[in-house]
Amino acid sequence: MKSILLRMGELFLKGENRCIFENILITNIRKKLEGLNYTLERTRGRVLISNYDNRSEIIERLRNVFGLVSLSEAEEMDAEVETIRSYFKKMKVDGTFKVEVNRADKRFPISSMEFAAMLGGDVLDANPNASVELYHPQTLIRVDIRSNKKAYVFDKSLPCQGGLPLGSSGKALLLLSGGIDSPVAGYMMAKRGLKLQALHFYSYPYTSQQAKQKVISLAKILCDYVDEIKLHCVSFTKVQEEIHANCAAEYMVTLMRRIMMRIAEIISKRENLGAIVTGESLGQVASQTMQGMTVTEDALESLPLFRPCIGMDKEDIVKISKEIGAFETSILPYEDCCTVFLPKNPVIKPKLEKVKQEEQNLNLQKLIDDALAGEEIIYIKRGE
Repeated sequence: MKSILLRMGELFLKGENRCIFENILITNIRKKLEGLNYTLERTRGRVLISNYDNRSEIIERLRNVFGLVSLSEAEEMDAEVETIRSYFKKMKVDGTFKVEVNRADKRFPISSMEFAAMLGGDVLDANPNASVELYHPQTLIRVDIRSNKKAYVFDKSLPCQGGLPLGSSGKALLLLSGGIDSPVAGYMMAKRGLKLQALHFYSYPYTSQQAKQKVISLAKILCDYVDEIKLHCVSFTKVQEEIHANCAAEYMVTLMRRIMMRIAEIISKRENLGAIVTGESLGQVASQTMQGMTVTEDALESLPLFRPCIGMDKEDIVKISKEIGAFETSILPYEDCCTVFLPKNPVIKPKLEKVKQEEQNLNLQKLIDDALAGEEIIYIKRGE
């Protein structure tokens, strides 16, 4: 019988809390496989999927589950010496090979190395033209003997996302701009166990409806990994017009980002979210200098600001963007609100005192209240 063997990543480091993380992982697997036929069994250090119909769909979905490091489609059989040997005696192998045995169930009567040698001999008997190669074999045959008294034989492992189970680290709000960086930031924090909602600022009519739709498309791509996103869309047009009319042009971007942070914190507290996530990378643009980010973060009262891309080169961010399937959407030529009224020479080392002086030219509370009054919420789910 065919089974899919799922391996957990760093959950083994969680000690007495391991069962909490594993329970969340199992819940996430079941959610990811909604609508498909399968049987799930849990054994120490492994999750097993059997009795499934749609093999390719099952594997594709499982590979996007955070907390799983790899999977293998395996032949399942009783963990009995002669049963396993009988299977190996019928195995066809070309070229060089190696047999590895993982004896997770110590009740199995033969040690891992001894049994691997025995099975290797059976393969050689059945395949006279094959040969053993311990270091660089063309085929690596693995046997995983589990505590459920079953053995699993396979020769391929497919990588999964790794990380921590989605939701095991809490919930956060992602500032989703429509560029390359923010979807990558969301993916990276989801991989560390954060469940995400998202906030997008748009500036219609200065930006097009296509720009907003682009962000919805990016949220749908992230849903391949996080299953669902509650997307908050907030008009930033009036805020930008007021800053442009009443404040020094070089402080435009800094003032915008501080107001964005205030709005993000209000939404986060209302939604019981514990952090805010951005795609900022140190030195990438004028607002992402050390001084700029310090002044921006000062607008937050209590929530932490996570910047998972902070030390990454643009090439590294682009690589992840392509891997998660977001890049082609991110580079569509629809501008976001940060490009509206963009000054020629934005300040790159803003001083907090000067920024606060400029803010006195604005009715901040009214601008924030008016922006939130027009908030639109869009619920996005995987596959929709």
